[in-house]
Amino acid sequence: MSEPFIPKRPVVTSYPKMPHAFAEAEAMTAYLKEKGIEAPCGSLYDEELRKRVKKGEYDMLIAVGGDGSVLRAGHLCAPCSVPILGVNLGRLGFMIQVDRKDWREYFERLFNGEAWIENRMMLRAEHIRAGESLGSSIALNEVVVGRGQYLRPVWLTASVDDRQLTSYVADGLIASTATGSTAYALAAGGPILPPELRNILLVPIAPHLSVDRAVVLSEGSSVSIVVKSENAVLSVDGQPPIPLMEDDQVKVTAADVTAQFVRFGDPGYFYRNLTAHMNENSLGFPR
Repeated sequence: MSEPFIPKRPVVTSYPKMPHAFAEAEAMTAYLKEKGIEAPCGSLYDEELRKRVKKGEYDMLIAVGGDGSVLRAGHLCAPCSVPILGVNLGRLGFMIQVDRKDWREYFERLFNGEAWIENRMMLRAEHIRAGESLGSSIALNEVVVGRGQYLRPVWLTASVDDRQLTSYVADGLIASTATGSTAYALAAGGPILPPELRNILLVPIAPHLSVDRAVVLSEGSSVSIVVKSENAVLSVDGQPPIPLMEDDQVKVTAADVTAQFVRFGDPGYFYRNLTAHMNENSLGFPR
């Protein structure tokens, strides 16, 4: 674990489309004010607030919402090294340790010096066509090269550190972080990786007569995915898909920025959180 973390200039953000999120965020701002801490409150989509985060005016961002809110906060905060404290109002909250009913207790612990910073690797995805870069973006969860709107598989080749790994005929291929191993990659049959790992996980989606196993790459490796058919798209952390052409390349490497999260207790929190979610899903089964 890292050194204790006590913020001095927090900001509280909420997901505007989630019921009760803004009211909960305002309650947090009022609570912090009682403690002598001025913490502005606003929408995660507010451009003025986002500019102030990027300028380094805050040393912690509280994201009130679900895992989607934490993803958006990660994209905003990682480039400017601002730690994120998520408060879960959503369903799962794999990335969030603090539940809605418990935030007052955790805020007490935070300002008592009981919190620490967890660093999580992000990915950089670069879209290349005919040797020219068409743009890049960062991902906290995953980069997906998959089929577009038509119900036919795509043909892809994957190379690791410039050496061909294999070819896929599948609905798509996921390049995931350890954080993303509990998201789309898990739904596609991939393993769960400890969050501190800096490995890239490759998981095919509904492969047809091709390799159907996930592959965990060595730390520091990069992967290149080349499209060998039409009708493929690129999606980064669930963002709107970008159309790909045949022979387009998507190069995935570890990003040079890291997502930082405020955590409490020992690092075993991850497995306790995971077990709780798995148990929730099993409640409907006969005993």
